Amino acid sequence: QVQLVESGGGLVQAGGSLRLSCAASGRIFVRPVMGWFRQAPGKEREFVAGVNWGSSSIYYADSVKGRFTISRDNAKNTVYLQMNSLKPEDSAVYYCAAANTGFVGRTPHEYTYWGQGTQVTASS
Repeated sequence: QVQLVESGGGLVQAGGSLRLSCAASGRIFVRPVMGWFRQAPGKEREFVAGVNWGSSSIYYADSVKGRFTISRDNAKNTVYLQMNSLKPEDSAVYYCAAANTGFVGRTPHEYTYWGQGTQVTASS
């Protein structure tokens, strides 16, 4: 049974920071690509950041570049998303996802396993 469990969401004031974690369990893939997506009410799920197994390929959505940092600890089967300078428009449910593509995809359909999501709210 594959499980991705996110944690670290919450309510912060605009300009604040949060660190999301995603712990993976079960046999996902040999070297999974991990990604973070988010979905606000009434909007489509959108790519936030992604990282390959060796952390040699990292991509960010333009809207979060310079503010968010994705990282992973393969020994702990955990991926992180450090979010700084949060804006109200960053408010959404954040999901982590795993893919077996070997490259960092930026669309939801390229990912196979998903977590249940964690709410992030940045108040103005």
